[in-house]
Amino acid sequence: MLQGQIPIDEYKTGNTKHTWNLKKLRFAHRVLFDYNYKKQEVQKGYANRTLYIDLSKKEIKEKKVTEEMKNKFTGGRGFGLKLLWDSITSETRWDSVENNLVITTGPLCGITQYPGTGKSLCLTVSPATNIICDCNVGGFVGPYLKFAGFDALEIQGKAKDDVIIFIDGENGKITVEIAPLEETNTHLLTEQLTYMYASEDNDRSRQKVAVVTSGKGAEHSWWGCLNFSFYDIRRKVARVKQAGRGGLGTVFRDKRIKAIVVKVEKVHGLLNNPADPETLVKVGTKLHREIRDLDKYQCNMRAVGTGHLVEIMDAYDLLPCENYRFGSFPKAPKIYSTKFYELFTKIIPDGCWFGCTMACSKTVDGYMVKTGPYKGQKVTVDGPEYETIAACSNMSIWDPLWILEYNFYCDTYGIDTISTGTALAFYMEMYEYGILNKNRCDGLELCFGNAEAVLEFIHKIARGEKGEFINVASKGIRRVKDWLIEKGWGDEKLIEDTGMESKGLEYSEYVTKESLAMQGGYGLTLKGPQHDEAWLIFMDMVNNAIPTFEDKAEALHYFPMWRTWFGLNGLCKLPWNDIEPANNAETDEPTKVPEHVQNYVELFNAVTGKKVDKKELILQSERCYNWQRAMNVWMGRGRRKDDWIPYRSMGPVTEMEYISRKDRYDKQLIEKQGFNKEQIDKMSVKEKMKILYDYRQDQYQKLADAVYYRRGWTPNGVPTPQKMRQLGMDDPRMLKMLQEKIDEDEKAGLNVWGGKYGKGEKPPSIHPRYWEKW
Repeated sequence: MLQGQIPIDEYKTGNTKHTWNLKKLRFAHRVLFDYNYKKQEVQKGYANRTLYIDLSKKEIKEKKVTEEMKNKFTGGRGFGLKLLWDSITSETRWDSVENNLVITTGPLCGITQYPGTGKSLCLTVSPATNIICDCNVGGFVGPYLKFAGFDALEIQGKAKDDVIIFIDGENGKITVEIAPLEETNTHLLTEQLTYMYASEDNDRSRQKVAVVTSGKGAEHSWWGCLNFSFYDIRRKVARVKQAGRGGLGTVFRDKRIKAIVVKVEKVHGLLNNPADPETLVKVGTKLHREIRDLDKYQCNMRAVGTGHLVEIMDAYDLLPCENYRFGSFPKAPKIYSTKFYELFTKIIPDGCWFGCTMACSKTVDGYMVKTGPYKGQKVTVDGPEYETIAACSNMSIWDPLWILEYNFYCDTYGIDTISTGTALAFYMEMYEYGILNKNRCDGLELCFGNAEAVLEFIHKIARGEKGEFINVASKGIRRVKDWLIEKGWGDEKLIEDTGMESKGLEYSEYVTKESLAMQGGYGLTLKGPQHDEAWLIFMDMVNNAIPTFEDKAEALHYFPMWRTWFGLNGLCKLPWNDIEPANNAETDEPTKVPEHVQNYVELFNAVTGKKVDKKELILQSERCYNWQRAMNVWMGRGRRKDDWIPYRSMGPVTEMEYISRKDRYDKQLIEKQGFNKEQIDKMSVKEKMKILYDYRQDQYQKLADAVYYRRGWTPNGVPTPQKMRQLGMDDPRMLKMLQEKIDEDEKAGLNVWGGKYGKGEKPPSIHPRYWEKW
């Protein structure tokens, strides 16, 4: 025990105690169907089989993981894509019976010798985007699923009643049980099931149970998230982490799944049966020491979690404020990490999987709820993390306690804090302009900063209220845009430019106006504007390290591939570059953190017994990344038009925004557009905004040209059969589909570059159908 820590037995959260009649709850269960399986050990990181459940047909079966599947798809997100390709059609939508909800692990998932190795990957067809959405999430479920015997769980069909899927790794049995009496909201349901399914009535047994839940909010919105639990033996609380983006929880509840419970027989550091355990210890020990010695000087995440980003983003004009209009705000210091540090429980080590020295998963224990059905109760709030805090700055909420309230209810109702906050910020801006008003918002005064209205909006969703606004608004920005335009309320261009969504998914919480590369990092992504593919703002905007289109395209090739790799293996990204070796700045490529890349090469080889190098790690990702883009094309959402982004993410939409950064924008018109100061001074703000608008739109199209070319895609953004073959992805059905789409584009005249190239400029290639020469 470290100095300052409290002995486990002495710590009390102060939370409200619940008394559950677990026998009555369990007695009401009725087993719909079950399946016995032979227990077997994980070998070199793989369980070598996946689990398939069809809720409609009441079918459970095992699927073998072949060596070819490992070589082409590696694991994790790759396995999820393969299983989806084999099970859905191009017409499958989120609520189709055949839609498949997949939870996967990865060969490195569950090792305890290296920090950040407990991630699950979740994939399904998203209600927000109608394409595949992938999310990673901490907690114990992914590792336990593998240790129970499976590299992935896929669920098709729909149950007629609320069910619990119980994977009993202790006894080798799977049951699907009708569960009518349990709670639905996460913080209560997770507690009930953790106690109910533990083999014995003690903390060690409860620690061997992990639960997936969602909540009432997921039933009535398209922002449903999945909560993955881990029993915190120190607090004696079942805590949760979120697979937040894209409405996975909505699919979960549409299938009438109340919970998935996984129980294991044992937990220790060698359950993956790695090929070389000594190397795992050696590499892991090195990073543990780095984190221990350097984190407090670099990010201080062991103390304050990801919330440390708030003050950094505010300082660099990147913190979203009032629907991304501004990147900093005078009230922002009220929500700096120091304010939450005062509220966090500080004397107990944190972390959402064993062996993570980073331990960034913070909590506030004994928080008294202000509103809604749990008003007056004391609860543990997991977080808030940066994105949740910034979602609140985007709504102009600057009180840490209201942020905790928002965090708690989003989690327990099973809705995504990011999409909900970004959408509400847009609705608030529309309210400010009079496009929305109290009458049109079902009685809500959605003004910036009205935290009580925000919580009431969330409660209305959870209660399933049927007002016209609640019904549309709970399906996200894209549907509200269409609704406002259809009603004839407001200027269509203003609505399209200010609603921060792309592909139907709400933006995560960074201002990108001054970073073209980061605009691509949001727009040229597979699932929509989520920063987990690439975060290039500092490289681009602050350090000017990638000045040309080719430089930015190279970054938008490498970093999405590299970050994809974490998802293939069940790893957290944070230990890669949120902590850096002391001499990292002296290396040739400090942004890639070469020493840590080498760590991952050694980890992969030590677990799997293979002998790969860092180039092969990128190739593993490139195979799956291109496969996912090809699936987007197949589902009708993978062309240039689908990579559109709203202008608010490129530049100032309103005169107020331009004036707030007038010196910066005027300077750019002089330096980038060739105007002189006298000309600028004579222009109206509106004239200057129009010039900037045309310039930045063209810059984005030129960036897309460069990125498509670097990734080996056509000028309309379609992966080519030639590129797929180069990567060893030779599925005939996939290759035939891609060739047909490319031929369709050719007939429609769409295989052309999108940028306007003037004197001294040139597109990435002057050769038509250049990809055919590869």
